[in-house]
Amino acid sequence: MASASNPQSLFNVFVYGSLLADDVVIALLKRVPSSSPAILHNFHRFSIKGRVYPAILPVENKKVNGKVLSGITIPELDILDKFEDVEYERKTVDVSLTDSSDTLMVEAYIWADQSDPNLFGEWDFEEWERLHKQSFMKMTMEFLEELEQPNQSGSI
Repeated sequence: MASASNPQSLFNVFVYGSLLADDVVIALLKRVPSSSPAILHNFHRFSIKGRVYPAILPVENKKVNGKVLSGITIPELDILDKFEDVEYERKTVDVSLTDSSDTLMVEAYIWADQSDPNLFGEWDFEEWERLHKQSFMKMTMEFLEELEQPNQSGSI
């Protein structure tokens, strides 16, 4: 079990939405970690009314295609935690690597509100890239500016 007292701990993170786009990952982490295509079984990727990003929740016999970002450091994980915010809970899940069928324990951001009435249908990455990526990148840059301002976190 990795802990914050061991700064050498590295994490694998399953991504399935906007973080599939290298541009978003580069903006947040200042690098593109190595990645492998992976499948999260018994989950479904929903669209969310009024939002451009998806949510995943456990759904029997469904699957979510995504990728595993490897070698994520604790400071990087902290950035991702803040980026995903309180609407998501980071949990450890098992994914199947597409290339090898190996199972890997990874971190994933699960939608916190399991009975959210705003979840519907299925989220589509290609459609997001075409319609929303540009405005999402702008929002990501604004998030980073706020993150980098000292003494701004949570103070009112």
